[in-house]
Amino acid sequence: MQIYLLRHGIAEDGKPGSRDADRALAPEGKRKLREVLRHAKAAGASPSLILTSPYKRALETAEIAASVLEYSAGLLHTSSLEPGSSPVAVWDEVRVHKDEKAVMLVGHEPLFSAVTAFLLNTAALQIDFKKGALVRIDVTSFGAQPYGVLKWMMTAKLA
Repeated sequence: MQIYLLRHGIAEDGKPGSRDADRALAPEGKRKLREVLRHAKAAGASPSLILTSPYKRALETAEIAASVLEYSAGLLHTSSLEPGSSPVAVWDEVRVHKDEKAVMLVGHEPLFSAVTAFLLNTAALQIDFKKGALVRIDVTSFGAQPYGVLKWMMTAKLA
């Protein structure tokens, strides 16, 4: 299975009295996301399923990904991709969909750095997972501890 981890794009600053979950993407975040996703499409990214955090900025990121990557199925919202979740919870969610060819996960930091390290079975791995960055990991084992191979990482600066 191809697993794509897409961190949400640059979001608006929080406003007093508003919830973090309600922050939307900033125009710059949308623009940079589209750049990264156009390059990902050229590299063959084609998810068969998109799972997303229910936070507004992640949902907007998932919608942009669906549009640019010509994904027509529905987006699946999951609390396993919310901030504060764990790599094991994310992996358990992915395993439910193990028959999919390519799953895109849309979420947050520091969760995605931890998920990347977990999928690669390298707990000490440190990643500078920028907003709007996209990582592809190919996984061939669906046991409690996955075996993944890092294929590539894209950021807005590289796109």
